[in-house]
Amino acid sequence: MMRRDPTEPEKRLWRSLSNSQLGGFKFRRQAVITPFIVDFLCPSKALIIEIDGDTHNGESDRRRDAQGYCTLRFTNSDVMRNLDGILISILSTTNATPDRWPGGPHPNPSPEGEGLDGGPNGQ
Repeated sequence: MMRRDPTEPEKRLWRSLSNSQLGGFKFRRQAVITPFIVDFLCPSKALIIEIDGDTHNGESDRRRDAQGYCTLRFTNSDVMRNLDGILISILSTTNATPDRWPGGPHPNPSPEGEGLDGGPNGQ
């Protein structure tokens, strides 16, 4: 349901993150990091972007960070009022963060089978 009905701040941020528009970095929306679902994830940098409404669970951030993820958190109001500043902050962080998988691509193929020989998109 969250993927089908994102909040307005999530929609606005996604317009700037989708299709590798921000510095060429690929982001996923509503990504699963068991047992969590995060608003946005840059897999190559293990960077999570969370847009908060009125709730926030700091324990969730600490547990994900312990798994090797870094979390940037912005408020709905920040996204609505200062999207350019948020994009600068995200781009600065992605550029400063080492690659999660140095020296090569992600060790697991995408769930859609992109790039696999004989797969639906790799024919």
